[in-house]
Amino acid sequence: MLHTTENSIPQEEKLTYLALGDSYTIGEGVAENERYPNQLVSALAQQGKFSFSKPQIIAKTGWTVDELEAGIQAANTSSEGYDLVTLLIGVNNQYRGRPVSDYEKEFEAMLKRAISLARGKKEHVVVISIPDWGVSPFATNKGVDPKKVASEIDAYNSAKEKICSQYGVAFVEITKDYRKIGAKPEMVVDDQLHPSGLVYSRWTEKILKEVQKMKF
Repeated sequence: MLHTTENSIPQEEKLTYLALGDSYTIGEGVAENERYPNQLVSALAQQGKFSFSKPQIIAKTGWTVDELEAGIQAANTSSEGYDLVTLLIGVNNQYRGRPVSDYEKEFEAMLKRAISLARGKKEHVVVISIPDWGVSPFATNKGVDPKKVASEIDAYNSAKEKICSQYGVAFVEITKDYRKIGAKPEMVVDDQLHPSGLVYSRWTEKILKEVQKMKF
């Protein structure tokens, strides 16, 4: 898309990107450029295929789905919508012991919200699976039952993927890979719970493949 400046010189108008989520999206414990939304924009720029402006991130450590909704309502979102919207939410619902049945309803409503923010274009929305925090050194040190966490995360992700399929929205599975690497020292930040930039780069690669299929 082109627009004309005051000097009548056509310039490329950058695409817009909204990232919705919790600590994994805001990148708890990592530098801004290591967050996966920022890595994604950088990767796309390096490819020279799509030029995005700096991502707008609505996310906060500890947020559940309903808290994300409140955050969206309080944020200054674009009235024109966004070219790309990503969504990663649910780990804190699981952490707080909320039933999957409640999550299904809340996530479906949030997915509809994400599609609306993408100007109604479901093909411009990407959902990321919930990583399994039970493999982290933090969980081990706290004596958390990793099998219980894994089972609940799987149930959440199964519900999430099913809803995405119903709405024709891309679902990026990062959980299986994370379970293999999440406990490694270089894959966590100082709190021993949240992923390092190395993990987010792996997520970025998978999200990138979905964005490359899009037509803007």
